Amino acid sequence: MTVETLKLRVEKVIREAEDICSFEFRDPNGQGLPAFTAGAHIDVHLPGGLVRQFSLCNDPSEGNRYVVAVLNEPAGRGGSTDMHTNVKEGDLIEVSHPLNNFPLSDQARRHILLAGGIGATPILAMVRRLEAKGQDYHLHYCARSQEKTAFHEILSNAPFADKVSFHFDGGDPSKGLDIRAQLRPYGLGDHLYCCGPTGFMGAVRDAASHWPQGTVHFEYFSVDPELASGSGVDAAFEVELESDSSVHQIPADKSILDVLRSAGHDVPSACEEGICGTCITEVVSGDLDHRDMVLDDDEREAGDLMTICCSRGRGRVVLKL
Repeated sequence: MTVETLKLRVEKVIREAEDICSFEFRDPNGQGLPAFTAGAHIDVHLPGGLVRQFSLCNDPSEGNRYVVAVLNEPAGRGGSTDMHTNVKEGDLIEVSHPLNNFPLSDQARRHILLAGGIGATPILAMVRRLEAKGQDYHLHYCARSQEKTAFHEILSNAPFADKVSFHFDGGDPSKGLDIRAQLRPYGLGDHLYCCGPTGFMGAVRDAASHWPQGTVHFEYFSVDPELASGSGVDAAFEVELESDSSVHQIPADKSILDVLRSAGHDVPSACEEGICGTCITEVVSGDLDHRDMVLDDDEREAGDLMTICCSRGRGRVVLKL
């Protein structure tokens, strides 16, 4: 099984804020694109050979374009710099079909959206969807300064501007949004969505620890070592494939993905860090040691899905591959 991709043209590159550019992708023949839902991302195959995940920020009702916004981080893993330096208008770029690990809940009565910096990208698509549906929501957008805030003008001048609050801290979080005070009250039917830097996400996670399970949703751009550590024990275990009853030994220093690929299985993946969700696989049975940043608490507790690029097991795990 392979990940479906499209060859799209870079229609526009726009400077949205300091060190942030948006990239608009369209079909070179003017065809429509696979639909996406608010919170979705695409894998972008960059000129330097890297594959990176970027959230879609345009209106999900638009069927002819994908728009992502990218913060140039020179100290990062290279993907953002590759986008800013080497991706130009008119280029043909391979991108995946949209995948959503950060969907809006159908059960929510009120949606509270917390965006930190470039984490506003999936949140912007959510705002557009919620506004179109006439649902109750409020966006708190936290950034260092207005100059570093993508889509500030769009959000400030939109008909729904009264549902958006900006919080600029000048680099000192104590001068920004009081996250703990904001999240202390929980109302029945409230759902919280958060995307941003690791430290920001950690502060939100701690402040919302008293919220009911399944009401707090995160989208991670990078690995949080605390969440990705799992049990902290890298022991060997076995994986059985339900399809052919074959059993594979997973050494302590190898992932399930590594071993299955070495055995000739074509398994889709992208980030291979437990962020994108491309390699999520159904689990028939087994004791799981989750180390991803994708599955929520309910999915982990159910035990019927796992990311085989980073998560592990104990004893024998049976997969439906």
